[in-house]
Amino acid sequence: MLVLDSGGVSLLAERNQQAAALILAFRRAGLWPPMVPSVVLAESLTGHAGRDAAVNRLLKTCAVFEAVPEALARRAAWLRTRAGRGSAVDALVAAAAEPGGTILTQDPADLDALASHATGVAIRHP
Repeated sequence: MLVLDSGGVSLLAERNQQAAALILAFRRAGLWPPMVPSVVLAESLTGHAGRDAAVNRLLKTCAVFEAVPEALARRAAWLRTRAGRGSAVDALVAAAAEPGGTILTQDPADLDALASHATGVAIRHP
């Protein structure tokens, strides 16, 4: 399972060779489509159709899950408390990747700290 945070969404939404190579690698590894918690959209979108076009194009290929179940929110709170850092959105992304998922991010510091308390979560950054 691949889960994207806002940095992962931004990276893959770019129309460049790096994004295309990553998407191809994830497809070959059976990690496509990625999961995106809907709370990540609050960090990834601006509300302006033109500026959001690339992200919206990517999101059409992703599995966006809208509801944050209570158990997931509680797990995210636990991870955030143990890590002592990270936003609520980062903590939800880490909890959603459990167990055994990979998170694609461009800013790994907080997610590395959260993943160190999560079950089998790996962090990948370009």
